[in-house]
Amino acid sequence: MGLVLFPRWALLSTTTTILCIAAAAAALVSSEQMHSGQRSAYDVLGDYNFPAGILPIGVNGYDLDASTGQFAAYFNKTCSFSLEGSYQLEYKSTIRGLISENRLKNLQGVKVKLLFVWVDIVEVSRRGDDLQFSVGIAGADFPIDNFEECPQCGCGLNCGDRVVGETTRGGRRPFVDSY
Repeated sequence: MGLVLFPRWALLSTTTTILCIAAAAAALVSSEQMHSGQRSAYDVLGDYNFPAGILPIGVNGYDLDASTGQFAAYFNKTCSFSLEGSYQLEYKSTIRGLISENRLKNLQGVKVKLLFVWVDIVEVSRRGDDLQFSVGIAGADFPIDNFEECPQCGCGLNCGDRVVGETTRGGRRPFVDSY
């Protein structure tokens, strides 16, 4: 039997193919572990009786200490959008707070623009079929049905030709009620 020589391009092609297959297999394993190992932040909100639509699309990770309720949710960058052209909202790349059944408190990283001033949303409480948003000394209630769909960074609920959802349409009170 003699020595068989392969052209260099054939060897490179085979090596490249093997590396591509190995990379694809590794990506599938990582993806499977990620999806089976941890639920989404939107799913966890449901565990505490909150609708997914209080978070915009784009949460790429979260931390939750179930024993204390401390949480953090992460976006790739700051996320801002308008709802109905009246409320401008901003979510920092990291938002934090304490979560318990029907209550998010000590929120950090979520703001709403009222008139010409940005104010922090510090608490969200569920009261029956309403969500109450507090900015400290003032707040507003909104029907929970308004939060069935998640807004999208940049365009909110009206993204191009499609409407993402029917949130904040009808039945809302201005965001300047005082307690």
